[in-house]
Amino acid sequence: MSEFPGIVFKDGPSGRRAAIVAGPDIWEVITFLAESEERGELAVEAAAEVLALPQSRIRVALDYYSAYGAEIDREILATETASVAAEAAWQSSRELLA
Repeated sequence: MSEFPGIVFKDGPSGRRAAIVAGPDIWEVITFLAESEERGELAVEAAAEVLALPQSRIRVALDYYSAYGAEIDREILATETASVAAEAAWQSSRELLA
């Protein structure tokens, strides 16, 4: 945390995750930036506006990702996998009740 001021670690069902103080997890910031149509500084500005964070917090998330990208990529993949499984279960239940 001293290397990346503004980054904290949260515990939860998926384990320990890096997050912005009083903000989203780093994986959420990185996912937003990856999915944004904006690039460069415009992407940082868009993320700051949508996530209601100072641009400096978006930049520290990027810095953290530069150092620990594999960790964040694993969190993104785990979240996507869980989301697909949850949607499939929902769809199966919906079809059963139709």
